[in-house]
Amino acid sequence: MSFSDQVGRFRTDNPAPLYLQLQQLIRDAITNQLLAQGEAIPPERDLAIEYDVSRITVRKAIGGLVEDGLLTRRRGAGTFVAGRVEKSFSKLSSFTEDMAARGRVASSRWISRAAGTVDPEESMALGLSPGAPVLRFHRIRSADDVPMALEYSTVAGYCLASVEAVGDSLYEALDAAGNRPARALQRLRAVPFGPEQAKMLGVDAGAPGLLIERHGFLRDGRAVEFTRSYYRGDAYDFVAELTDL
Repeated sequence: MSFSDQVGRFRTDNPAPLYLQLQQLIRDAITNQLLAQGEAIPPERDLAIEYDVSRITVRKAIGGLVEDGLLTRRRGAGTFVAGRVEKSFSKLSSFTEDMAARGRVASSRWISRAAGTVDPEESMALGLSPGAPVLRFHRIRSADDVPMALEYSTVAGYCLASVEAVGDSLYEALDAAGNRPARALQRLRAVPFGPEQAKMLGVDAGAPGLLIERHGFLRDGRAVEFTRSYYRGDAYDFVAELTDL
């Protein structure tokens, strides 16, 4: 079966630009599960030949679906149907660990990381005295090179030697220092993305997001981290297992 037989062909009575028509055919095929999560789509050149359009038209259609989080490009491998990520509320894990568990490659783009002294909000969240040292980390988190979340973390200064101790995973660095959180309190709420946040995540301003606030603690009760993560609402599902105890 050819790709066009699988997802459909252009309608002669549709006045929309061809790139939007192709985009909608692929979008509908994903929604209707005609294209499965992780399934590869043909290369741009093959799609251009099959639909008798230019490669620019195909590239524009695919690019829009990548921006929307429906497709993902993997370097050296091609373009694939992206799956929504399920994040469990019942397990204390890092973004890197979540992605690895789902067979996806996590990466980060640093916006800033710096040492400083605690501000009033951080003081309350971490139970630190005024003037206490903290380390701040702000970055864009991606899965298979698709931006998924904005992360703002503040870590108590005693937990890490310096900001340079953190590479791809904050929890890996905390674990190496013997200060990985043993428990955490999390709060989830829906938020719209502002213009700057939307630009960094490649979504429209006002698009729905999910804000997770996490307070992480050591076994002795001392606070380790205060993290605010803004997840794309079109790419993340949060799940929790409930039991009748």
